[in-house]
Amino acid sequence: MTVAAEGSPPLRMAGLRRSPLLQSEAVQGFALISPTFVYALILLVLPILVVIAHSFWTQNYLTIDHTFTLENYRIALTEPIYRDLLWRSLYISLTVSLLTVALAYPIAYFISFHGGRHKSLWLFLITIPFWTSYLLRVMSWKVILGYNGVLNSGLMGLGIIDEPSTALLYNSSAVIITLTHAWATFAILPIFVSLEKVDRTLVEAATDLGDGPLRSFLRVTLPLSAPGVISAALIVMIPTVGDYVTPKLVGGKDGVMIANAIQAQFGKASNWPLGAALSVTTMIIVSLIAGATVLVIRALQRLAR
Repeated sequence: MTVAAEGSPPLRMAGLRRSPLLQSEAVQGFALISPTFVYALILLVLPILVVIAHSFWTQNYLTIDHTFTLENYRIALTEPIYRDLLWRSLYISLTVSLLTVALAYPIAYFISFHGGRHKSLWLFLITIPFWTSYLLRVMSWKVILGYNGVLNSGLMGLGIIDEPSTALLYNSSAVIITLTHAWATFAILPIFVSLEKVDRTLVEAATDLGDGPLRSFLRVTLPLSAPGVISAALIVMIPTVGDYVTPKLVGGKDGVMIANAIQAQFGKASNWPLGAALSVTTMIIVSLIAGATVLVIRALQRLAR
């Protein structure tokens, strides 16, 4: 029987199989997620890089001049129309985030602490309205807030107003109301998950030590559920800045947001570099606000300890 040489391929392969590096959990985990990671890299990172590259170019009628320039960013940051649209978008997004979290927290708290064995049923009922199309839900608010809509008809029937009001639709308030309803479930679920992780014995200990319901909530429940609140706020804030369907349907000229300007640049105006610069500028500002919010809340949590 011939003994294989030390450097023969079978023994080299056996050595690789016995390598501690290849047997480590980190390498095995990376090998497991690598297809998904590459897929996400192609579908998420690559389009962002393309948009960033376009933002440094110039639209020359039907062609794109690939000469490096910062002119698009100058326009995005200095032109009053784009600056005003960006501030309005941030205002609407932050307002929607605060209102959504404020409305979602009591619901999530009730389900978590008082839902009993019916928690799954409550969560199921909350998600039912969101089985329908997002567009249909936006249009339903247009029917509710319209000149001859449900709200105006109800106010007239109660004698509160004499004629239909035109102030309910086609403004920033209509956009805020619609977006708050549209993203409610996405805020309830992370807050509910965070509340489910709160140790109930800590709440009982606070009560035993003399804390009332409000003081116990402020000192125990709310701080421990802060991660869910932060997640809910970010989940709502980030996509609402880039929403252009809702402002177009219920916002009117007073509810136009930066996403509508970006869509116009990529569409009718055919100015992709300027649209890309507006997109990148908005993305950077939102990322800075989100990061600053997380850092401030974590600092407040450390001080509270």
